[in-house]
Amino acid sequence: MQSDTSLQRPKLFSELTLQSVLKKTLADIGLEELTEIQSRSLPALLEGRDLVGQSKTGSGKTLAFSLPILERIRLPNRRPQALILCPTRELCAQVARELRKFGRSLPGLQVLVLAGGEPLRFQLQGLEAGAHILVGTPGRMMDHIRRETLDLVGLRFLVLDEADRMLDMGFAEDMEQILKATPQDKQTIFFSATFPESVEQLSQKYQRQALSVSVADFEPAAQTIEQQLVEVAADAKLAALHRLLDLYKPETAIVFANFKAAIADIQKALTTWGVSAGALHGDLEQFDRDRVMAKLRNKSLRVLVATDVAARGLDVADLDLVINYDLPLKPEVYVHRIGRTGRAGQSGLAVSLATPREAFKIEAIETYTGIKLEKKKLDLPAANKPAASAKALFQGAAMTTLSIGGGRKDKLRPGDILGALTGEAGGLRADEVGKIEILDRIAYVAVAQSVGRHAIECLREGRIKGRKFTVEWIKS
Repeated sequence: MQSDTSLQRPKLFSELTLQSVLKKTLADIGLEELTEIQSRSLPALLEGRDLVGQSKTGSGKTLAFSLPILERIRLPNRRPQALILCPTRELCAQVARELRKFGRSLPGLQVLVLAGGEPLRFQLQGLEAGAHILVGTPGRMMDHIRRETLDLVGLRFLVLDEADRMLDMGFAEDMEQILKATPQDKQTIFFSATFPESVEQLSQKYQRQALSVSVADFEPAAQTIEQQLVEVAADAKLAALHRLLDLYKPETAIVFANFKAAIADIQKALTTWGVSAGALHGDLEQFDRDRVMAKLRNKSLRVLVATDVAARGLDVADLDLVINYDLPLKPEVYVHRIGRTGRAGQSGLAVSLATPREAFKIEAIETYTGIKLEKKKLDLPAANKPAASAKALFQGAAMTTLSIGGGRKDKLRPGDILGALTGEAGGLRADEVGKIEILDRIAYVAVAQSVGRHAIECLREGRIKGRKFTVEWIKS
């Protein structure tokens, strides 16, 4: 394995050898400067080199492996040319969303998600229609290989995203079977937060003269995130949560808890306090997960309460606050949690609640991160419970979400929905329409709370691209 010490390290996307349409898309998105992992890996990846990249969540690795694929994809050939393996369906959805965003200037680009928890028949339809890029979990990918519904003969790129995580989750055998089922002359890319012996063995067995790129573990993220510690009694956690939300009044926040039962209690309390809150845990169906995440991203949900398993692959821009209601058992999980805020060099805030018996966890976290957590005092009620008279913490979310019964497979685009709402029939101002998210068979659009009822009526009575679609108001 070769290090990257002798290779060039460009600073700007404009310096890369890319199609002009890709450069324009990056500029339109507002991307100019490369992150460190992008600067150190993209020159080699664009040359077709195999690579093992070690970097943390939020460092820009998705774009690092997406650009070489998008640069060399053959659009007239609608057979799988790139396969990206991810540990969870949430991360698959995030990676697919990023690929579509970066490749939106490539006519006819098809990205298909093959992950568990979703109906197999839709995936079979997508494969039959043809797709250039597949993003999937190892288990579902092996399912398709066994069924012989997946043609990998023309595969030119294979990416293992969060390789260490997939190995930890017991996917080693599936990963090896997939690697063996793909052509030998493909470009193979591994990205991993850590580089255990298991990842190294996989690289030596299945990569060719791979370049090794390692970005400093967690210091860059830690420098942009203010990390606070609140010491509380176990029965004072809800009061502390109430006080923190009242103090910081975040536009969007994630509260992490270790167990599903705690998730339910926290969400119930938040609703009582007048906070628009959603929950994310392992028992939710994919449809409900998509709804919750769409609402959080489009700011019609203020607080998400989540477990670690459910939160893998969360992608939320400009997240103001992360609260560790329960401390995680492992310090590396702590780093993953707080990495949800302060992304891409932005500042962020993470607050952890710790009982007196959890001093050993704090010590492990501080040793692992090399940072001393700032102790913060909170003025809590004597009874350790939020005051009954202080239910309303802050104003509810400014936006509300509508779901439309049509999506990417129905040829719907964000501009179609925006036009239906702001055109003569809808009459909404552009600033009254927020984020529009298009999935395969459903679309979500945020509109201002004040015009929610009018918006749903005009969409139900009118047409989008000359067609009628079902429309629902997602109130819960």
